[in-house]
Amino acid sequence: MNRLRWIRPWLPALCWAAVIWSFSTDAFSAQHTGRILEPLLRWIFPGISREHVRAIHFLVRKSGHFIEYFVFGLLLYRGLRGEEKGWRWAWAGMALSLAAGYAVLDEVHQSFVASRTASGWDSLLDSTGALVAMVCCWAWYRWRGERQG
Repeated sequence: MNRLRWIRPWLPALCWAAVIWSFSTDAFSAQHTGRILEPLLRWIFPGISREHVRAIHFLVRKSGHFIEYFVFGLLLYRGLRGEEKGWRWAWAGMALSLAAGYAVLDEVHQSFVASRTASGWDSLLDSTGALVAMVCCWAWYRWRGERQG
């Protein structure tokens, strides 16, 4: 049982990686998310223009990139930290590197899905989400006065 102890802090990050992977499938293409978002927006704002719907749809999708990798960055940091406490730059750097690497792989995956397109900009946005997560994590530990290394 002690041999598998390492998996416990990594399990949330691994599960979240699977969620991110599922978001890269056809089911979450712009066409499919638009079919849900547009009627919702038209129900809430009956007079909304097509341009506004497109702009909101774009913002929702790009915010999703940022948020999913913000969460992923925190979960990777947790996995790397394991049972130890506090802040370490090495953990943050590795979490950011893993998130950025996974963002690139995610875009490669999307290039093989007919209804999706790969974008280096999306990968950069993903990595920025993980970077902001590391900054927030650092600020949290600094604010709490926990050890830094």
